[in-house]
Amino acid sequence: MKPFTLPRWRFMNCCGHVWGHRPAPQASAEAPNGASRRDFVKTAAAGVAGLAALATLPKSAAAQVRVFPPPPPAVSPIEGLIDFHNHCAPDVFGRAVDDDEMAQLYMARRMEAVVLKNHVALTADRAWLVRKHNPGIKAFGGVTLNAAAGGINPDAVQWMWRMQGGYGRVVWLPTFDADHHVKHFKDAPEGIKVVGADGKVLPALREVLKICAQQKLVLCTGHASPTEVLAIVAAARDAGCDRIVVTHAEFEVVNMSVDQMKKAAAMGAKMEIDAMGSLMGPSAHLAWMRHWRLVTNKESAEHVKAVGAEHFVLGTDLGQTGNPSQPDGYQMLVGGLLANGVTKEQIKIMGREVPGKLLMG
Repeated sequence: MKPFTLPRWRFMNCCGHVWGHRPAPQASAEAPNGASRRDFVKTAAAGVAGLAALATLPKSAAAQVRVFPPPPPAVSPIEGLIDFHNHCAPDVFGRAVDDDEMAQLYMARRMEAVVLKNHVALTADRAWLVRKHNPGIKAFGGVTLNAAAGGINPDAVQWMWRMQGGYGRVVWLPTFDADHHVKHFKDAPEGIKVVGADGKVLPALREVLKICAQQKLVLCTGHASPTEVLAIVAAARDAGCDRIVVTHAEFEVVNMSVDQMKKAAAMGAKMEIDAMGSLMGPSAHLAWMRHWRLVTNKESAEHVKAVGAEHFVLGTDLGQTGNPSQPDGYQMLVGGLLANGVTKEQIKIMGREVPGKLLMG
């Protein structure tokens, strides 16, 4: 039986060499197998000439022949880090992977932990299942106080943290149902309010803040405006909360200035930087992402340098159908920050130490 042969007409390998089929030479008395001594000499001379020519090429030209990606790094660039903002199936929105598939992808990169977020459903129970099915990664969940949870609903928070396992550690204030969000994007005349006309947080939110303080839950500010964020952070600190995160502080709907970030940081809040920011903007590959402003890695790096790495956490906000996987997005974020002057030690602070204390401290 003849061995299988892939019928290539051409093959370019990872070193840039191009091999093509040549007509088989006719057999001769010198070489019954079809190759002559003259052929050998010609081939050898051509090879030597080619190597000599390659040596004279500028480095930039020589580099162009490497047309394949490098091998995987010996050590994962995101090893030991935590994704503080992650979306998976099942959901009401298109998601590329489910909880277990995401966990397996992250375990392959040796990630430490992940926070599961859903805009309409509890994730404290799903965190328990992820841990059961995927030993080796820590999963956390919580509840988002959109209309599906009854809005600013203290009972929803009380039942969330009681979920079996104790992995419900995060409370997100309203996101796409937030009053600021729906008015900003002109989705509705009004949404769920967290701050009154007097600039102070509403009584229902104060009840939620008390629970967060008592149970040491992480309060995330959701899609509030910068002014609302500062009011929420101040009220949370007054209530005894010491775990506060400004949800994707750089994104379109929040978009805090450096001065506002510094004010929030002075009160103990942490700002969340997410990988999806660099994928958004007018030229985004997905239409719905073009409504959100582009947040470059350079801009995020400048925020880190201006405010201090100890005041940030890293996440992806990925999982959407058509977007990079969460691990790829996280690795892109880390690589982009490093390329713009953020140090490996600062990555460790934002990606592991700060979120680790919030979730497990």
